[in-house]
Amino acid sequence: MRGLRICLIASSRFPIAEPFAGGLEAHTHALASAMRARGHRVTLFAAPGSDPDLRAETLAVDAFEPSDRARRDVGAPPDAFMREHHAYLALMLQLQRQGRRRFDVVHNNCLHHLPVAMSAALEIPLVTTLHTPPTPWLESAMRLAGGRVTAVAVSAATARHWAGTVDAGVIRNGVDVSRWRPGPGGAEAVWFGRLVPEKGPHLAIDAARAAGMRLVLAGPTHDRGYFDAEIAPRLGADVRYAGHLAGPSLRRLVASSRVALVTPCWDEPYGLVAAEAIASGTPVAAFARGGLAEIVGPEAGRLAAADDLAGLAAAAVEAAHLPRAGVRRYAETRLSVERMVAQYEELYRSLSGMRVAA
Repeated sequence: MRGLRICLIASSRFPIAEPFAGGLEAHTHALASAMRARGHRVTLFAAPGSDPDLRAETLAVDAFEPSDRARRDVGAPPDAFMREHHAYLALMLQLQRQGRRRFDVVHNNCLHHLPVAMSAALEIPLVTTLHTPPTPWLESAMRLAGGRVTAVAVSAATARHWAGTVDAGVIRNGVDVSRWRPGPGGAEAVWFGRLVPEKGPHLAIDAARAAGMRLVLAGPTHDRGYFDAEIAPRLGADVRYAGHLAGPSLRRLVASSRVALVTPCWDEPYGLVAAEAIASGTPVAAFARGGLAEIVGPEAGRLAAADDLAGLAAAAVEAAHLPRAGVRRYAETRLSVERMVAQYEELYRSLSGMRVAA
């Protein structure tokens, strides 16, 4: 059976390269790499600076300088909005002209509305992965597209959020267990991800202190005001910030940690950091919000009620005693990228009119 020709649309803002800006970029990298390994031809459209091994075609993000007359419009959107808009508009027009000759399926893995809104212009099927709860732009585009887009949510919780707009299937994200390897654990807890309010790293600090655990934070500081107000004042001898670590360094940190804290202040669509920690053999203590309740099973960690710091502290102490080998097995059997990719492959072939091999 011949390989598929897959067009994979990524973010125009952040490169698909380590250190990843977030879980969406890590997911895109894993999906593209695994599909290539399965013999498919993947053309990735992504931001400049993406991993050379992926051979991405750069989304056009040329600088836009409005005229003086245009700047007088008090309702004009920011220049960055216009650059991103034109990047996706140019891509979709290109796919309208050439897509049928080049690809069997388009997989929209970004958060921009245009690939969804313009899906009817294409002669090939388009799959959109829903990585977030509804946003106004994307919700509007999905309603405009009607049934012409195949929507897939990263968790059943996210599918429920979209239920009033689109009937989405569920393909849960997966973690590359060949990259996230089991480690020996250690004395410190870890929190990793984007240091932004909705991820709640300040709550992880408070819970770790309540549990009597030292904590290491790692990740990009996308919101400097939040970091200065809520994170920096909490740092001390028992809490340190390790910075935005490159892939190998981050994986070593997680694998040598006692327990991973996951503290979303919103309904986490999936929770890739939890899956990455579990693949490292590091048990997870997390708030039971969104998709986390679907991926953190009792063999891999413990859950606390949303925003319950005392409950999270108790969950961290309890989770830290779970056998690390069992935590790792849970990732191998339930959370692997191979499982995810096999489901996407089946969906691609179904949409493109090909039968799945027995």
